[in-house]
Amino acid sequence: MYRKLYITGGIGPSAHNEGFTQPFDLPNETAYAENLCSHWTGIWNHRMLQLDCDRRYADVMERALYNGVISGVSLDGEKFFYENPLASLGNHHRQAWFDCACCPPNLARILASLGEYIYSQSDTDLAVHLYVQGTASTQLGGQCDHAPPGDALPVGRGSQHHLGYGLAYQLWIEAALTGLVSFSTPVSERRSHLSSSGWIHKQQAGCYLRIERVWKPGDSVHFEMDMPVERIYAHPDVRQDRGMVALQRGPLVFCLKQVDNSAPLQHIYLPEDADMTSQFDPDVLSGMVSINGPALAVDASDWRETLYSTALPV
Repeated sequence: MYRKLYITGGIGPSAHNEGFTQPFDLPNETAYAENLCSHWTGIWNHRMLQLDCDRRYADVMERALYNGVISGVSLDGEKFFYENPLASLGNHHRQAWFDCACCPPNLARILASLGEYIYSQSDTDLAVHLYVQGTASTQLGGQCDHAPPGDALPVGRGSQHHLGYGLAYQLWIEAALTGLVSFSTPVSERRSHLSSSGWIHKQQAGCYLRIERVWKPGDSVHFEMDMPVERIYAHPDVRQDRGMVALQRGPLVFCLKQVDNSAPLQHIYLPEDADMTSQFDPDVLSGMVSINGPALAVDASDWRETLYSTALPV
């Protein structure tokens, strides 16, 4: 996880052996990062999360699901990626099918089972890992005022909505129970705020915010989290990413596309003092956040007949 994981949650840089090479070898254009492997990265970290409710596992699971898995299927659900390079010269496209078609059915399987990754429970705890709209039925210790032990209880329904600065998530309790409800906060320690039925709870950086109380029907929990645009840099030993930066907001890693830029992508660079902001557009893909900010491009007009020069390109 600390030496061989792409920022998208993909694993396996080599198509030759469909696997790993040496530590910190993470090429971009030739990345294999099979979609199925991102799927299993999410599954593995989900299972580790059941053993030890550690947000580090939830972070990798979330990264893989949002970037390495869902990007593998087209919007209409009819075309797929098999391998997922992080850079392309424009010749890498989703396909309708493959001779060895293990990825498309596994994509369908993980989308159908997504609910398993949102919540976890023990005898006394309910943990929220992913902030996704939906409902959950569970049992905490069998303590309720209208059902015997062993029955599934409809304890909550969660909803989220976009804020200009981040995420707002609301969980409603629909049955009486005693236990803990925990909300995950990213390891990167983005600022978060939690309140339950008027009670304010302090943030615990890098872990799960926990509320322990006797819950009554109608109780609610409101969770807000900042999602600023973050610059992400690779370890210095990742030679392919030296001098490069990725832009991330919340769990999503953003990309540049040539169709949106007049300058060649390899000419574009981001000034260190560039102010990057996010903007929500409800008319794009039923609601999409874009990142906006100033960037510069190298002027290559003086290099028409020159391959090498003593002058640094500016």
